[in-house]
Amino acid sequence: MALKLRSKEECLFDQVSLGEIMLRFDPGEGRIHTARRFSVSEGGGEYNVARALRRGFGLRTAVISAIARNPLGELLEGFVLEGGVDTRYIRWMEYDGIGRTVRNGLNFTERGFGIRGALSCVDRGHSAASRLRADDFDWEEIFGKAGVRWFHTGGIFAALSETTPDVVIAAMKAARKHGTVISYDLNYRPSLWKAVGGSSKAQDVNREIARYVDVMIGNEEDFTACLGFEVEGVDKNLTRLESASFRKMIQKAAAAYPNFKAVATTLRGVITATRNDWGAICWTDGKFYEATHRPGLEILDRVGGGDGFASGFIYGMMETGDPKQAVELGAAHGALAMTTPGDTSMARLSEIRKVAAGGGARVVR
Repeated sequence: MALKLRSKEECLFDQVSLGEIMLRFDPGEGRIHTARRFSVSEGGGEYNVARALRRGFGLRTAVISAIARNPLGELLEGFVLEGGVDTRYIRWMEYDGIGRTVRNGLNFTERGFGIRGALSCVDRGHSAASRLRADDFDWEEIFGKAGVRWFHTGGIFAALSETTPDVVIAAMKAARKHGTVISYDLNYRPSLWKAVGGSSKAQDVNREIARYVDVMIGNEEDFTACLGFEVEGVDKNLTRLESASFRKMIQKAAAAYPNFKAVATTLRGVITATRNDWGAICWTDGKFYEATHRPGLEILDRVGGGDGFASGFIYGMMETGDPKQAVELGAAHGALAMTTPGDTSMARLSEIRKVAAGGGARVVR
């Protein structure tokens, strides 16, 4: 049941992500509704994984996406190029002048502090990525001719429109045909599913997609909302973090989907917006592996922590094949990703390895 990866020599890319890339506008320590100035960066749940695996872990990665052809699209492309992610599978769509038919998604995000939680206000209707269809890409060229060792996508992209789930499934079928490992981060967002059927629609879509997944990733809300597996013993505010409850949920998911070769989830207990209990657990080959628990982890910007975990875990599974190391690397990277602003990680591999091995925050001179 262990993951069987294609060799590096036969693949152009170690990892490829499918998802939307948005511009993030950050008011810093302030609020969106009172801001007069924003810092701008890029982000997107699936893209963040490819970028981290390239910049933080040194793998060869690409992103499958779409961008509207205008100055904002050029800005987005610049960020992606700066992150080292290959852009050959980004589809450019012609802009109509005002965004009536296609545009680039915007994400305004407050970091939160203390008792005030992080807040996201997205403006992504009619985005280029949401317009994608299953036949917009040559999947045989991507997974067959070029070759990909690991393919990653998630529930954010799947929720964008009526057509994006078909894109996900088409990509997964081609990836499976050519022996590419497939991971999927459930990443449930109520705001995205609200207009298209809510949690009921989310379950219909994600249960179908789950049939093609090798490595399923998510948190307690994701597994409940997207797949219908309840987590017992965790209150609605997530102030308790108990791995025993998650183990039961994971066992149910693995039994329902025998194609799952690994299941991984973060364990987060929310104390305040800037202090969380933090951990992670994974299941594979019938065994559980739990990362070092970090109580009261200090957080600067929590957005991207889950993507940080996913990319660290994927790297560990690809490069070491050891699930214990993988879950430690994922938890360490997720923790480090939340110490810097923005969706994307700024962590170096040496730092990630140090934290995963139990290293502290003593000054480096």
